[in-house]
Amino acid sequence: MLLLTDAWSDLTRIWPELSSYGSSWLIATISVLPLIIGFVIDFFAGDPLWLPHPIRLIGWLITKFELLLYPTDIKGRMSSRRLYLRRGLALAVLVPLIIGGVTCLLLLAAWSLHFFVGFMLETVLCWLIIAARSLAVETEAVQTALEAQNLSEARKRLSWLVGRDTAELSAEEVAKAAVETTAENTTDGVVAPLLFMALFGVGGGMLYKSINTIDSMIGYKNERYLYFGRAGAIIDDLANFLPSRMAALLMLPASGLLGFSMHKAWNIFRRDRLKHLSPNSAQTESVCAGALGIQLGGAHFYGGRIVDKPTIGDLERVTEPEDITRANKLMKLTSFLALLLAITLRLLLFCAIIWWMA
Repeated sequence: MLLLTDAWSDLTRIWPELSSYGSSWLIATISVLPLIIGFVIDFFAGDPLWLPHPIRLIGWLITKFELLLYPTDIKGRMSSRRLYLRRGLALAVLVPLIIGGVTCLLLLAAWSLHFFVGFMLETVLCWLIIAARSLAVETEAVQTALEAQNLSEARKRLSWLVGRDTAELSAEEVAKAAVETTAENTTDGVVAPLLFMALFGVGGGMLYKSINTIDSMIGYKNERYLYFGRAGAIIDDLANFLPSRMAALLMLPASGLLGFSMHKAWNIFRRDRLKHLSPNSAQTESVCAGALGIQLGGAHFYGGRIVDKPTIGDLERVTEPEDITRANKLMKLTSFLALLLAITLRLLLFCAIIWWMA
């Protein structure tokens, strides 16, 4: 958006010396600052309760579209299946396009108004799109309850984070689930948003969050969403295909830097990275399991029905509450490495665009 408005001239009027510097690299550097600042704010502050979060708006829009599009009172099994699929596809396409488009228009208006208005709005949106701090806080709350031997509270806190039934989970199963959600959401909550924002701007980041939220709300294989939510789940799998693999590759050196076994992490990643019902979830889960020396996955209940999942990793020891902290350390360092990658991609992309426009 910076390149599509006169925001750069606003800055040079305030700071005339900028016009004497090489503009390509300078504009590229300024373009990446909202991403860096947003990441830092999220790392230390997380998502404040007083600030309206865009995910709530996305969730509200998904609910409205579901009420509008979900088929009711239809006859004929085959025709109804196609209708569910078509309506679900419409929701899965329209919501991200609306959210991404509105975000781009707001940013265009903000940058056109003044450089600092656009800069501040883009920074705030970058901050809210990234979810590393909130992921760590919520999973560590589960750990705190486990360490206090308050299993009912740990189950309740975990139920806010995962789709599986938590009422009958043992303490070890609760710890495993928290580690799994930390590993999996390293992609969904941090790495993928960073890469989308680096390559497609904040509008691309909001589009990704819409895709991800649709999957989390309707991407279930139950009676209501088996067909209606299928398109959303497939689009989410496609959106996360490359980011999940990049997150796993970044988590490998992160495990070594933190003193975990990078060799084991690599071996388990190679062996178990596809051992999941999702094509993406086991990418980071396998690295995390190998690095920590624990076994994840296995059968769990969802909506009262058992779902048998392959195990990931080797059962070297039982999973303990402290593994949640270890998984969060992996997530945070992987996030930092992803930020460095996103900065590099953003700088190269902006310089290429400026060179092409020259």
